Amino acid sequence: MLRKVQNKEQQIIELFRRGDASAMDELYACYADYLTAVCYRYIPDDDKLKDVLQESFIKIFTKVSSFEYRGAGSLKAWLTRIVVNEALNALRREGAAHEQKLATNLPDLPDEEPDVGELNEETLLGMIGRLPQGCRTVFNLFVMEDKSHKEIAACLGIKPDTSASQLHKAKALLARMINEYRRKNGQT
Repeated sequence: MLRKVQNKEQQIIELFRRGDASAMDELYACYADYLTAVCYRYIPDDDKLKDVLQESFIKIFTKVSSFEYRGAGSLKAWLTRIVVNEALNALRREGAAHEQKLATNLPDLPDEEPDVGELNEETLLGMIGRLPQGCRTVFNLFVMEDKSHKEIAACLGIKPDTSASQLHKAKALLARMINEYRRKNGQT
Protein backbone atom coordinates (compact mmCIF):
# COMPACT_ATOMS: atom_id res chain seq x y z
CA MET A 1 0.00 0.00 0.00
CA LEU A 2 2.71 2.44 0.91
CA ARG A 3 4.96 2.41 -2.15
CA LYS A 4 7.70 4.87 -1.28
CA VAL A 5 9.39 4.59 2.08
CA GLN A 6 10.46 8.24 1.97
CA ASN A 7 6.84 9.36 1.67
CA LYS A 8 5.19 6.89 4.05
CA GLU A 9 4.52 9.57 6.67
CA GLN A 10 2.77 11.80 4.15
CA GLN A 11 0.83 8.85 2.78
CA ILE A 12 -0.37 7.81 6.23
CA ILE A 13 -1.45 11.38 7.02
CA GLU A 14 -3.25 11.57 3.68
CA LEU A 15 -5.11 8.32 4.50
CA PHE A 16 -6.31 9.91 7.75
CA ARG A 17 -7.34 13.12 6.00
CA ARG A 18 -9.39 11.14 3.46
CA GLY A 19 -11.04 9.17 6.26
CA ASP A 20 -9.63 5.92 4.87
CA ALA A 21 -10.37 3.01 7.20
CA SER A 22 -6.89 1.57 6.63
CA ALA A 23 -5.12 4.65 8.07
CA MET A 24 -4.99 3.33 11.64
CA ASP A 25 -3.75 -0.07 10.47
CA GLU A 26 -1.01 1.53 8.34
CA LEU A 27 0.17 3.78 11.16
CA TYR A 28 0.13 0.89 13.62
CA ALA A 29 1.98 -1.43 11.23
CA CYS A 30 4.67 1.16 10.56
CA TYR A 31 5.27 2.40 14.09
CA ALA A 32 3.99 -0.05 16.73
CA ASP A 33 7.31 -1.85 17.23
CA TYR A 34 9.27 1.39 17.40
CA LEU A 35 6.81 3.01 19.82
CA THR A 36 6.80 -0.12 21.99
CA ALA A 37 10.60 0.13 22.24
CA VAL A 38 10.35 3.83 23.17
CA CYS A 39 7.77 3.07 25.84
CA TYR A 40 9.80 0.12 27.18
CA ARG A 41 12.68 2.46 27.97
CA TYR A 42 10.43 4.14 30.56
CA ILE A 43 7.99 1.37 31.50
CA PRO A 44 9.66 -2.07 31.55
CA ASP A 45 6.68 -3.81 33.18
CA ASP A 46 4.68 -5.52 30.38
CA ASP A 47 1.21 -4.88 31.80
CA LYS A 48 1.89 -1.20 32.50
CA LEU A 49 3.59 -0.85 29.12
CA LYS A 50 0.50 -2.18 27.34
CA ASP A 51 -1.69 0.29 29.24
CA VAL A 52 0.56 3.23 28.35
CA LEU A 53 0.71 2.17 24.69
CA GLN A 54 -3.05 1.82 24.56
CA GLU A 55 -3.48 5.31 25.99
CA SER A 56 -0.86 6.59 23.55
CA PHE A 57 -2.58 5.12 20.50
CA ILE A 58 -5.95 6.45 21.64
CA LYS A 59 -4.41 9.91 21.91
CA ILE A 60 -2.64 9.50 18.55
CA PHE A 61 -5.79 8.41 16.73
CA THR A 62 -7.93 11.14 18.27
CA LYS A 63 -5.39 13.93 17.72
CA VAL A 64 -3.92 12.96 14.34
CA SER A 65 -6.24 15.39 12.57
CA SER A 66 -4.43 18.24 14.32
CA PHE A 67 -0.98 16.96 13.28
CA GLU A 68 0.83 19.22 10.83
CA TYR A 69 3.35 17.47 8.57
CA ARG A 70 6.66 19.37 8.59
CA GLY A 71 8.90 17.09 6.57
CA ALA A 72 10.46 13.67 6.81
CA GLY A 73 10.52 12.37 10.36
CA SER A 74 7.98 14.82 11.74
CA LEU A 75 5.27 12.18 12.17
CA LYS A 76 7.66 9.80 13.90
CA ALA A 77 8.84 12.60 16.20
CA TRP A 78 5.23 13.54 17.02
CA LEU A 79 4.34 9.92 17.79
CA THR A 80 7.45 9.55 19.96
CA ARG A 81 6.57 12.69 21.92
CA ILE A 82 3.10 11.35 22.64
CA VAL A 83 4.42 8.00 23.88
CA VAL A 84 7.12 9.62 26.04
CA ASN A 85 4.58 12.03 27.54
CA GLU A 86 2.13 9.22 28.27
CA ALA A 87 4.92 7.16 29.89
CA LEU A 88 5.92 10.13 32.05
CA ASN A 89 2.28 10.69 33.00
CA ALA A 90 2.05 7.05 34.08
CA LEU A 91 5.20 7.41 36.17
CA ARG A 92 3.85 10.59 37.76
CA ARG A 93 0.60 8.83 38.63
CA GLU A 94 2.65 6.18 40.41
CA GLY A 95 4.63 8.84 42.20
CA ALA A 96 7.87 7.34 40.87
CA ALA A 97 9.19 10.52 39.29
CA HIS A 98 9.05 12.63 42.46
CA GLU A 99 12.30 13.77 44.01
CA GLN A 100 11.82 11.78 47.23
CA LYS A 101 11.48 8.56 45.19
CA LEU A 102 14.72 9.03 43.27
CA ALA A 103 17.57 6.61 43.80
CA THR A 104 20.03 7.37 46.59
CA ASN A 105 23.14 5.69 47.98
CA LEU A 106 24.25 4.30 44.66
CA PRO A 107 27.82 3.69 43.53
CA ASP A 108 30.02 6.38 42.04
CA LEU A 109 30.72 6.32 38.33
CA PRO A 110 33.85 4.33 37.51
CA ASP A 111 36.82 6.25 36.13
CA GLU A 112 36.30 4.69 32.72
CA GLU A 113 32.91 4.16 31.13
CA PRO A 114 32.52 0.65 29.74
CA ASP A 115 32.36 0.05 26.00
CA VAL A 116 28.82 -0.90 24.99
CA GLY A 117 29.77 -1.58 21.37
CA GLU A 118 29.74 -5.37 21.75
CA LEU A 119 26.43 -5.54 23.63
CA ASN A 120 23.34 -6.24 21.58
CA GLU A 121 20.46 -3.78 21.78
CA GLU A 122 18.17 -6.17 23.64
CA THR A 123 20.75 -6.75 26.41
CA LEU A 124 21.43 -3.04 26.80
CA LEU A 125 17.72 -2.16 26.86
CA GLY A 126 17.19 -4.87 29.48
CA MET A 127 19.87 -3.27 31.63
CA ILE A 128 18.29 0.17 31.23
CA GLY A 129 14.95 -1.38 32.16
CA ARG A 130 16.43 -2.63 35.46
CA LEU A 131 17.51 0.85 36.55
CA PRO A 132 15.48 2.38 39.38
CA GLN A 133 12.62 4.40 37.89
CA GLY A 134 14.03 7.82 38.72
CA CYS A 135 17.43 7.00 37.22
CA ARG A 136 15.87 5.29 34.21
CA THR A 137 13.54 8.21 33.51
CA VAL A 138 16.31 10.82 33.70
CA PHE A 139 18.69 8.63 31.68
CA ASN A 140 16.14 8.18 28.91
CA LEU A 141 15.18 11.85 28.78
CA PHE A 142 18.82 12.94 28.71
CA VAL A 143 20.35 10.29 26.45
CA MET A 144 17.48 9.20 24.22
CA GLU A 145 15.34 12.35 24.04
CA ASP A 146 18.29 14.79 24.15
CA LYS A 147 16.75 16.90 26.94
CA SER A 148 18.85 19.21 29.11
CA HIS A 149 18.87 18.87 32.88
CA LYS A 150 16.84 22.07 33.06
CA GLU A 151 14.20 20.61 30.69
CA ILE A 152 14.16 17.31 32.60
CA ALA A 153 13.77 19.15 35.90
CA ALA A 154 10.79 21.09 34.56
CA CYS A 155 9.24 17.95 33.13
CA LEU A 156 9.62 15.86 36.31
CA GLY A 157 9.20 18.58 38.93
CA ILE A 158 12.72 18.16 40.30
CA LYS A 159 15.82 20.36 40.50
CA PRO A 160 18.36 20.37 37.64
CA ASP A 161 21.03 19.19 40.10
CA THR A 162 18.84 16.23 41.01
CA SER A 163 18.51 15.38 37.33
CA ALA A 164 22.30 15.49 36.94
CA SER A 165 22.75 13.34 40.02
CA GLN A 166 20.24 10.76 38.76
CA LEU A 167 22.01 10.62 35.40
CA HIS A 168 25.34 10.08 37.15
CA LYS A 169 23.81 7.26 39.22
CA ALA A 170 22.17 5.71 36.17
CA LYS A 171 25.50 5.64 34.34
CA ALA A 172 27.21 4.14 37.39
CA LEU A 173 24.61 1.40 37.67
CA LEU A 174 24.76 0.67 33.94
CA ALA A 175 28.56 0.51 34.11
CA ARG A 176 28.31 -1.99 36.95
CA MET A 177 25.74 -4.10 35.05
CA ILE A 178 27.84 -4.06 31.88
CA ASN A 179 30.99 -5.06 33.75
CA GLU A 180 29.14 -7.89 35.54
CA TYR A 181 27.66 -9.07 32.23
CA ARG A 182 31.11 -9.11 30.64
CA ARG A 183 32.62 -11.04 33.57
CA LYS A 184 29.81 -13.64 33.40
CA ASN A 185 30.21 -13.99 29.65
CA GLY A 186 34.02 -14.01 29.56
CA GLN A 187 34.29 -10.68 27.74
CA THR A 188 36.69 -8.95 30.14
